[in-house]
Amino acid sequence: MSMISIIVPIYNEAENVTTLAEALLAELDRLQRPFEIIFVNDGSADDSDQKVAAMAAKDSRVRLINLKRNFGQTAAMMAGIDHAQGAIIVPMDGDLQNDPKDIKRLIDKLDEGYDVVSGWRKNRRDPLFRRNIPSRIANRIISWISGVVLHDYGCSLKAYRREILDDVKLYGEMHRFVPLYASLNGARVAEIPVSHHPRIHGASHYGLERVIKVLLDLIVIRFLARYATKPMYVFGGFGFLSLAFASLTGSYALYLKFFENTSLILTPLPLLTAMAITTGIMSILMGLLGELLARTYHESQNKPIYRIKNTINLDKR
Repeated sequence: MSMISIIVPIYNEAENVTTLAEALLAELDRLQRPFEIIFVNDGSADDSDQKVAAMAAKDSRVRLINLKRNFGQTAAMMAGIDHAQGAIIVPMDGDLQNDPKDIKRLIDKLDEGYDVVSGWRKNRRDPLFRRNIPSRIANRIISWISGVVLHDYGCSLKAYRREILDDVKLYGEMHRFVPLYASLNGARVAEIPVSHHPRIHGASHYGLERVIKVLLDLIVIRFLARYATKPMYVFGGFGFLSLAFASLTGSYALYLKFFENTSLILTPLPLLTAMAITTGIMSILMGLLGELLARTYHESQNKPIYRIKNTINLDKR
């Protein structure tokens, strides 16, 4: 059977990690499949690492990665993915709000032929105005912009096939967008409701400012997904719009000058025209630089601009 890797980023969760590790061991033993539990200590200031180390000394299936400082949840999750050995990757939070019993349901759904199964905290036990409402708004915006409709992008509890994550590099707050990455690469994505418990110990480390970061990361992902190989379409398109705007403002300024007897210095149109021309030329030049960078990126690493699902009667070369 395929090995399961549970990845748990933790930051100041000393009161929770022992209970979580025990619950995970008990639940995963019932699955009768090989597994590992990787705790990634993201620079905790408490004794979270010591608590996990004590559990690891009792059971070798519990592993620990200590980061040198606090890098953030995405970096901690990426560290866990890089060191995971399982064919199935299941990340989750370390605050006891995710339920280990849902892991079996995620994997069962994965076994139906899906590549990614995302958890949906349908009855979320967080403060309504500080966490729930901003999260719902953000999820709707993300689903609308991305075209991949999920109720809960922010739920850490997900299940992935290993091959989906092989070429994924995460930055910023992008760990929540892995289903979007996967869908853009042709993966089958599903979503199921999962349990969500109120936090018992400690406090949440995330606030409303996270919504802004998430939306900015979404813009980056959409750009990389659609224009990573043709950045000129973005910069050049904006450049031509700027030049078109310059032609309109310049023509109107000349009309006022010759037909309305209005001096050019009496309107802002000449300044707008000059600024639009400059912006347009600079945008097109940035597009050319982007094209050079895209070619350097792909050709220096011999990275293809396509992904093959499978082949028939085609010898490997």
